[in-house]
Amino acid sequence: LPVGEHPIQLYSLATPNGQKATILLEELLALGHSGAEYDAHLIEIGEGDQFGSGFVEINPNSKIPAMLDVSTDPPTRVFESGSILVYLAEKFGAFLNGEGPARTETFNWLFWQVGSAPFLGGGFGHFYKYAPERFEYPIDRYTMEVKRQLDVLDRHLATREYLAGGEYTIADIATWPWYGSLVIHDLYEASGFLDVASYANVSRWAKAIAARPAVQRGRRVNRT
Repeated sequence: LPVGEHPIQLYSLATPNGQKATILLEELLALGHSGAEYDAHLIEIGEGDQFGSGFVEINPNSKIPAMLDVSTDPPTRVFESGSILVYLAEKFGAFLNGEGPARTETFNWLFWQVGSAPFLGGGFGHFYKYAPERFEYPIDRYTMEVKRQLDVLDRHLATREYLAGGEYTIADIATWPWYGSLVIHDLYEASGFLDVASYANVSRWAKAIAARPAVQRGRRVNRT
């Protein structure tokens, strides 16, 4: 794999999971953390780049994003998007509440996203948009689950600005590329089908995060 000149080497693609890492890196740079400077190397998952031996050395599971922190000796490999977010937040002391219940709440929603998004992407997104044939049962099954998840978020955000409370954290950064994009960027071209406009609190949260310059930059990195 290529290695650039900056402390962080990111191997990824601008999928929702890939955007998590680049949005956080751009947010860290916006705060002035020069150690978060990174080289973004494109991994074309449609071409099988993730199965190359160099990539597999960083992520044995052959999924993007994968990251090397070459500022450590030896370099630290980090794979799985949630692990990358935690690693960077702890390394730079940002976007992760310091201790106590607020920190736990951040992790609650971070891992909620990690566990929930496969139903949105691999479930609903696949069968609704990408499957070569359309079958009613899986579309119905995953549609109802995604709407249940949106309802969970909507009820939670009715009394909170962000997922973990009053502060923007890695929980929001993890969740926005999936559920924020679903309600404001028409992920899977399913906004009308899912009636996303009915989840007003999710829409408010999503639009506020989308307005952040670092989010706008991060979601464009490694976009083909």
